[in-house]
Amino acid sequence: MLAYGSSQHHATVEEFVAEVQQCKAQGFKAYKVHPPWELLSNGEYKHDYKLDIEVAKSVRNAIGDGFFLLMDPVGIYTRQEALAVGRALDELGYVSFEDPLPTKDIDGLVELCKALDVRVTIGEFLASPYYFGEYIRRGALDEVRFVVDNIGGITGGMKVAELAETFSMQCQPHNWGNAFDHAVHFHCELAMLNNIWFEMTLPQGFSDRRYVKDRIRISEDGYVHAPTKPGMGYEIDRDELDKVTVKVDT
Repeated sequence: MLAYGSSQHHATVEEFVAEVQQCKAQGFKAYKVHPPWELLSNGEYKHDYKLDIEVAKSVRNAIGDGFFLLMDPVGIYTRQEALAVGRALDELGYVSFEDPLPTKDIDGLVELCKALDVRVTIGEFLASPYYFGEYIRRGALDEVRFVVDNIGGITGGMKVAELAETFSMQCQPHNWGNAFDHAVHFHCELAMLNNIWFEMTLPQGFSDRRYVKDRIRISEDGYVHAPTKPGMGYEIDRDELDKVTVKVDT
């Protein structure tokens, strides 16, 4: 699968620019921006959509044309903010605008999909395969996304992928996280006809766990190659796992 580097929520424009340049040097052909935010003491996130637009512009200017760019603000914008950022992404040639609004704002998502060219990607925060139909029927997304943890595992994920396929829609599974997040979604992606992406959490190696022997990395051509070992394809080091396992007697 073709990989994109998926950023952390960096604080400055310069950090994003440096990272996308490093991604290109490593062989990536695509990069996703998780724009800056700050978690406040009341549990809410502080953000600045104008800074996010500046990040989007600076990343495009740094990397040039012919490089795929995606944006994921994780559902924190108002409708007005999402429209302003989305219009900037249209001008900059971004290919995905993930979770621009809270997932529950279906009416806002419908309006946004009609107003923008960049594909609005939704689904990460839906908790059942059976919730996706309304979003597709109402035109509240252009591209489907899922997290297998939320929708019944691989079986649920493949139901969503096939639902999207019946409507001629791309489906972009979530990969962000540890080695098992990568592995389980990778198997879905390899079995799907309507996905082109592998989401590689940055920096490469962030997803490694010492109790998993195998390492997931991109090749020089920007792809992640399928595993060949049995099961999930990534071997567990049982000795290391025992060291980090606590036995609780009840």
